[in-house]
Amino acid sequence: MHQFLPFAWFEGRCVRFEDAKVSIATHALHYGTGAFGGMRAIPDPVRPGGMLLFRADRHARRLSQSAKLLLADLSETTVMEALVAVLRANKPTTPIYLRPFVYTSDLGIAPRLHNIETDFLIYGLELGDYLSPEGVSCRISSWTRQEDRSLPLRGKISGAYITSSLAKTEAVTSGFDEALLMNTRGKVSEASGMNLFLVRDGVLITPGVDQDILEGITRSSVIELAKHMGLEVIERPVDKTELCIADEVFLTGTAAKITPIRQLESTVLPTNRPVMDALRQRLVAITEGRDPEFGHWVTRIELEA
Repeated sequence: MHQFLPFAWFEGRCVRFEDAKVSIATHALHYGTGAFGGMRAIPDPVRPGGMLLFRADRHARRLSQSAKLLLADLSETTVMEALVAVLRANKPTTPIYLRPFVYTSDLGIAPRLHNIETDFLIYGLELGDYLSPEGVSCRISSWTRQEDRSLPLRGKISGAYITSSLAKTEAVTSGFDEALLMNTRGKVSEASGMNLFLVRDGVLITPGVDQDILEGITRSSVIELAKHMGLEVIERPVDKTELCIADEVFLTGTAAKITPIRQLESTVLPTNRPVMDALRQRLVAITEGRDPEFGHWVTRIELEA
């Protein structure tokens, strides 16, 4: 049972969560014409009275860009101001997940993006580990990741997540924790809502942006961090069999953070993961504001105006 924050951003102001309601005729509900983001915030462990947001500027930029794909206008400034208002209204004392969402709020029935009203909301909930930090089991999904020529995959378009939902349920009901999706060219793309990395002979490898992946913010952070730590990083197509013989395989995402894959179908993967462990430890230190080299990745929001 989710523990939602008491206040949400809805129709331009903070309201009680239970009062933030949309009509059953809302356009986005029927056609998936929305785009969402997701970001984590934690109480500042060093200086009480503030919340630390990881890469808030990048999240605001991606949501603004996703809105453009829906022909909607949502500035990064608008996103950030609403985030501050929500945090100050709720004054959370535990780690939380924030879900901003831009959507077609019109009540019309025609599938379109022109001449239509749009709106923007934010809600939040308490969130610990989305996936087990000890690792997850995965299967290759029978569902195929969409192509960018069919859907604008560089945005988190809500309608696109029907494939993720089908793949996730297929995985769980067949005894696994998570699904990995192949693209239409038969290469590994991503998980239901996470990007994928593997390590072979000390080299960090991940499917490139030409493999129909979401350009994940945690993914790009891990790539930059790995290079800073002296690791070689290669973005290229990945085959299924490579995962079975890799030294390490792990997932990244805002909700998942960095989570190892312990088993791929019938193949048990190595439990010694020095590269992943080093990256995860460093990323935790950054998100908690304990790494001055990457202090610019963390935004501190004072809970009192």
